[in-house]
Amino acid sequence: MDERDWLAPGRNDPRQEQSYPAVDVPALYPEIEPYDSGFLDTDDNNQIYWVVCGKPAGKPALVVHGGPGSGCSPAFRRFFDPSVYRIVLFDQRNCGRSRPHASDPETDLTTNTTQHLVADIELLRQRLDIDRWLVMGGSWGSTLSLAYAEAFPQRVSEMVLFGVTTGRHAEVDWAFRGGLARFFPQQWDRLLNAVPSKLSDGDIVDAYHRLLNDHDPEVRRRAAEEWWLWESATPHWPPTTGLDGRFQDPEYALAFARIVTHYARHNLFLEDGILIRNASVLSTIPGVLVNGRFDFQAPLSNAWELKRVWPRAALVVVEHTGHGTDAPLSSELVRATDRFKEE
Repeated sequence: MDERDWLAPGRNDPRQEQSYPAVDVPALYPEIEPYDSGFLDTDDNNQIYWVVCGKPAGKPALVVHGGPGSGCSPAFRRFFDPSVYRIVLFDQRNCGRSRPHASDPETDLTTNTTQHLVADIELLRQRLDIDRWLVMGGSWGSTLSLAYAEAFPQRVSEMVLFGVTTGRHAEVDWAFRGGLARFFPQQWDRLLNAVPSKLSDGDIVDAYHRLLNDHDPEVRRRAAEEWWLWESATPHWPPTTGLDGRFQDPEYALAFARIVTHYARHNLFLEDGILIRNASVLSTIPGVLVNGRFDFQAPLSNAWELKRVWPRAALVVVEHTGHGTDAPLSSELVRATDRFKEE
């Protein structure tokens, strides 16, 4: 990391952006195992898997994973000091260890919406008898975290968001309807060309949604493979080729593709721009926004525009970094949670 740009809370003037020389990079905390886990039963027959790690009587923190459909990784536990934080992680509906799983074509995703996920988070808070918690979310998880915080601001003590997205329809179009094609034209053409001619005149997301839900398992498999290759092409800086390791598991990959296209074709079940317009309800919540300078999937402008309407958020720009949690960006997430340890 060559420099760190920190825009302090309340400083929205781009002329006041400050650059800092390289500083000591905080290490990730050691790997830890959960001390508690279980399933949250919803009233519509979903079971949401959750785990709790760290200090049982510690400062509560919730991790909201991306995707949608990625499931929560054990690596996220390492962003928090386990001697201070009570760290809660959960798999959103129909992915990870939650049930029913979207890899089963019979699993109906009708009740998997942003509003359902927000309700699940609040139900989980009540189940774990937590008053307020720090909320961390990355990529899609930052959109869901914002939706939760704006619905229940009194339950959020601080926020740490990375690979920032805000749920605007233009962001969905950028990622899934050709915006990113200007940087990845070959990969985008492959995604388009894999669609049968009878579906090629319509919306690309809708076409893949139909293929991923086809009765023929081979059609589903081929559609998922093309979608995985597109998803693999765009997150990294420098860009990489081939299939991301996470997509080697066919059940994971099919569930991920089904859930992502389900959300994208519905524009994330959000009114356009609603999370930016309602950001005033975050006025009492301190936050840190962490974004890679070369994040193709979540361009830095998303975080900048959110910060403009959320004065208590600080913005950290990580140089030479894309989308995800490489070492420099992960270090900034540790720095952010350390910052809030005593608050």
